[in-house]
Amino acid sequence: MYRNPHFDPQKKHHTPKGFKNTEPWHFNKNALDFFKWRWEAIFKEIDRPGIDVLPYHPLDEESIASNPQEPLITWLGHATVLYQIQGKNILTDPHFSDRASPVQWFGPRRFMRPAMSLEALPRIDYVVISHDHYDHLDLNSIRDLYARFGDEITFIVPLGIRAWLSEMEIFNVQELDWEQEWTDQGFRFYCHPVRHWSRRSLIDKNRRLWAGWGIETQDFKFFFTGDSAYTEQFKNIGQMHGPFDLAAIPIGAYEPRWFMKGAHMNPDEASQVHLDLQAKKSIAIHWGTFMLTEEHYLQPPKDLAKALM
Repeated sequence: MYRNPHFDPQKKHHTPKGFKNTEPWHFNKNALDFFKWRWEAIFKEIDRPGIDVLPYHPLDEESIASNPQEPLITWLGHATVLYQIQGKNILTDPHFSDRASPVQWFGPRRFMRPAMSLEALPRIDYVVISHDHYDHLDLNSIRDLYARFGDEITFIVPLGIRAWLSEMEIFNVQELDWEQEWTDQGFRFYCHPVRHWSRRSLIDKNRRLWAGWGIETQDFKFFFTGDSAYTEQFKNIGQMHGPFDLAAIPIGAYEPRWFMKGAHMNPDEASQVHLDLQAKKSIAIHWGTFMLTEEHYLQPPKDLAKALM
């Protein structure tokens, strides 16, 4: 029987078998709810768009390649963000594969190719992972990044993902629990609680922790939400660690609400997270790449525009 090697009975989000969200919640769903959702979806007309229907904003390749000192943020698609500052390059939840799936012949397919290929990336110093779902922790992308950069990369991950990386003989890893931090060369990485869950197989639900990340230098604070439902914890984060200069906040994968509310915020809730974090500016991520739920994959920015009116 599996036992959580990180279990600390003094921590409310730890369990003997893994991890849990700590806030009272009435939107927890089980396997029957999942099958109900999928059964209902069979009888709905869900628009499946073509590939590459969004225009690509031209990248400033010269600035990206220069390893800039001033903050430069490039959204590459889904939850993959290239954050460059003080000559260092940080990549969040790298995903460059065609599918968000354990195999590349089945599962949610990418509708938009990455804004930059993995081969075109500048040197990567840090890779930050939010959780283990296939649209955020992609095996092929991790392998290819490590093959290219090796131990030049430090992987910064929530509890439980170090063991997954070690299976690929990747050992340059900093693994943190909620409310823990790691500093390196003037960078402070802080592991924040969010409301989500984890799973990569039928038998490992919530064995690995999920997290949002604060990445701070002396002059700039960046918040990477990863994936989360709306939670009052964002107000606490803003009060204790904000204001943030920039936040990357997910706005997609929210329909139907009766099923998704406990795992994914919608655009209206994302706008509240922006306020809760006391963010000066935010960018919307986690949309326009995969069609993981029932809303059209181009609907999130339309709903966000309504929320901001």
